[in-house]
Amino acid sequence: MSQFTVAIRDNPPTQVVDLNGYLDAHTAPQLEQTLQRLVSDQNYNIIVNFRDLTYISSAGLGVFMAFIEDVRGNQGDIKLAGMSPKVYNVFDLLGFPMLYEIYDDEHQARQRFIEPNETIG
Repeated sequence: MSQFTVAIRDNPPTQVVDLNGYLDAHTAPQLEQTLQRLVSDQNYNIIVNFRDLTYISSAGLGVFMAFIEDVRGNQGDIKLAGMSPKVYNVFDLLGFPMLYEIYDDEHQARQRFIEPNETIG
């Protein structure tokens, strides 16, 4: 069984989803439940922190696609942050950088929610 944890932190104006371990077909339902809870609670400014994620499969990527329309339809967004090069390469290979804003760290992603028109460096 793959090791995976997912946790939510409140960091106004956002909710931060911290991922840890291996996100694959066996663990993707945990992330799906977490994002469903956020959307059900009308939390639409979401940052997913990948800092401690070591692996992601296509099943894990699919979870993000399942929620982005609902989130953006409610004037929110899912911003991705803190990916290792290995994890980023999977996202890049499938064209996710054209669909999602990806930041080096959580702070940069949070700033984009606070000041959406500012240049983040």
